[in-house]
Amino acid sequence: MAEAERTIGTPGFDETGAGPEQAGEPEAESAPKGRRRIAVLLTVAAIAYALDLVSKMVVVAKLEHHAPIEVVGDLLKFEAVRNAGAAFGIGEALTIVFTAIAATVVVVIARLARKLYSAPWAIALGLLLGGAFGNLTDRIFRSPGVFRGAVVDFIAPAHFAVFNLADSAIVCGGILIVILSFRGLDPDGTIHKD
Repeated sequence: MAEAERTIGTPGFDETGAGPEQAGEPEAESAPKGRRRIAVLLTVAAIAYALDLVSKMVVVAKLEHHAPIEVVGDLLKFEAVRNAGAAFGIGEALTIVFTAIAATVVVVIARLARKLYSAPWAIALGLLLGGAFGNLTDRIFRSPGVFRGAVVDFIAPAHFAVFNLADSAIVCGGILIVILSFRGLDPDGTIHKD
């Protein structure tokens, strides 16, 4: 295993892969690193969630039931749309299923956070968590009812689906996870060399 991967930022290991007894460090010092990564995750999630929530409040108050606003001519508009389905309006009859999926994503990220020692993974998971909470809030609290609410979408590029900041956070988090996986970096800070 030592040949296939090297540990970086893993609790109890220094940059060379030596354990606490070899590096002369107490094992207790790794706990603050894990807490800092969780703080990064929660901060990124809170920022993504707040931006999404505020943007949707502004859209509902100022843009809903009004003509779209042209941002970049016909290439990009802000247009209030209620989406009961998933991306691209798929599965509008499955709103409760999407609510359950978003709730599951939140639980999975909370479980992963306990073993999180990588700042890039903390950022990626924070983006996913903030985006999931943003759309989950819509599903729970918006009409037509609890767990059946329609998500507020408003970013409307030409020839593409209308989306919101929560969707953007989820996509960016997902792309970052793919990049980290291709680079061999695990959430616990280990790097795999294949």
